[in-house]
Amino acid sequence: MVPARVRRRAPLTAAIVVGVLAVAGTYLWLRPASAPHDGFGGNHDRADCVQIEVSASTEKGDLLAELARQYNDAGRTFGGRCAGVAVHKKTSGAAMESLVTGWDPERDGGPAPQVWAPSSSLWLGLARERASTLDRPAPLAGEPGAEVASIAQSPLAIGMPRPMAEALGWPDKPLGWADVLRLAADPRGWGALGHPEWGRFTLGKDNPHLSTSGLAATVAAYYAASGKSSDLTDADLSRPQTRDFVRGVEASVVHYADDAVKFLANLAEADAQGRATSYVSAVAMQEQLVYLYDSGAPDGDPGRIGKGRRPSVPLVAVHPQDGTLMMDHPYAVLASATAEQQAAAADFLAFLREPAQQQRFADLGFRDYQGRAGPALSAAIGLPGAQPPLSLIDPPAPAVLSHMLTGWDELRKKARVLLVMDVSGSMAEPAGGGRTRLEAAKEAAIQGLARLHPDDEVSLWQFSTEDAGGPQPYAQIVPFAAMRENGERLTAAIKGLHPEGGTALYTTVRAAQRSMLEHYETDRINAIVVLTDGKNEYPRDNDLQALLRDVNADTLERSVRVFAIAFGDKSDLTTLSSIARASRAAAYDARNPSTINDVFISVLSNF
Repeated sequence: MVPARVRRRAPLTAAIVVGVLAVAGTYLWLRPASAPHDGFGGNHDRADCVQIEVSASTEKGDLLAELARQYNDAGRTFGGRCAGVAVHKKTSGAAMESLVTGWDPERDGGPAPQVWAPSSSLWLGLARERASTLDRPAPLAGEPGAEVASIAQSPLAIGMPRPMAEALGWPDKPLGWADVLRLAADPRGWGALGHPEWGRFTLGKDNPHLSTSGLAATVAAYYAASGKSSDLTDADLSRPQTRDFVRGVEASVVHYADDAVKFLANLAEADAQGRATSYVSAVAMQEQLVYLYDSGAPDGDPGRIGKGRRPSVPLVAVHPQDGTLMMDHPYAVLASATAEQQAAAADFLAFLREPAQQQRFADLGFRDYQGRAGPALSAAIGLPGAQPPLSLIDPPAPAVLSHMLTGWDELRKKARVLLVMDVSGSMAEPAGGGRTRLEAAKEAAIQGLARLHPDDEVSLWQFSTEDAGGPQPYAQIVPFAAMRENGERLTAAIKGLHPEGGTALYTTVRAAQRSMLEHYETDRINAIVVLTDGKNEYPRDNDLQALLRDVNADTLERSVRVFAIAFGDKSDLTTLSSIARASRAAAYDARNPSTINDVFISVLSNF
């Protein structure tokens, strides 16, 4: 049935927990290099067909690519013309930024699109607002506020391991953010419900600038802080009690991420190790992602549903009784589309809304474009047979939403980040575009650091196997200080790095972690970001297993996450993934050097 819109009279006082998303740790994220833009066949290969490019959010990008191939092979015409469709996937927030500021096909994973399919219409309003702020033309066709067609829907839910949800009373007891918040604030953690072996109650959160789940979580937090359930205003955002409330919420965050799909991939790995209930207690995510996880496809690949490893501990989707947001998956035609491309886009939209294609969306756990859930979805994710109507809250106006994100930047938990740069001799090798690897890494680091908050603290180390007269193959170049004080020094120091020697990876990571633990700050996100283009080449310290024991977050009272960037085709991604996994952090794949700027932004979105 179509979910009814229930207007809640009571304030959303407990919805904050969707913004209190403290996670036990992230195990692994391999960011793929941009895939070759081919394989769409049929009309896509015909010069006489109108060609359109679709940029889709990551959770449905593979499915839309599959449906585009079917469309291209169907011999379909509109007005006597044929159309060819290609699809690439990109997170909604990153796509918005590129559409507003200028699309780069190499950086952004495909040609500039004529259709944008983010996860939520929230991004459409933000795109117009962002363009207006930058005095740029809006990337969207049509007038502001005009209705945009949906191709599928999925509500924001609390994804929980089934035993944990049952311990809270699910499915017999309706649950809301208040139930989750009470347990999250209890120092006994799960011990309060008879399960001390599960530890503290932990949640997961995405960066609202990049992720729809994170954006929706932030909206709910501000509504809760204001004591309202709709019609949020700028005055509400600026009230001291609102700001103090949101600041307290963000203080619980361990680190941020840029895509909810990452949590599922990491949770699947933890489940395979028999540690699902120790990794995370709950994550704010789309209902559809719970379905994918339970179906053996945590990365969103439709080809893995029913074929991949199903989790030993499945997730259930808890729909909070005190309010949630519907992700409407809009199909937005962009202003850059010609009249012919607009007509082609309309025909592809009509194709996507046909029953056969809507069934494919249902196969991936989406509700249809009218918000109706099928029986397979309900059965797979543990929905009780008789579901009450979803209590949907209205999103704020675009200008208020934009100001909310600005406020989040100020109120979020600040970071203490040690940036460790490989300056071994191989960094002098070419990276394309007339630059060496080190030059490309320098540019990416400088641009990435500029996105941090002025109150974030950053230090810079370099390493190779040359000691430059010192006792170790690593050296501190710039000590810790807030970016407002350290920004220019960091930029100058990064520009001055030069390549020499080999790669003393293990001893450097160990020393960096030891240094961070000695100066750990509990009110900040404490992390290391290490970039390297090679593998360990330091015979004095060549014991990977010893390093993994040293950084193992499970054996430490408090740990520092090691976010690793594998840069260039000779980088040791497997080893870097092991190090990141042991520290409950993430490894990022920049083996295609052209992706390094984008990867640096993704890494720094954790802070």
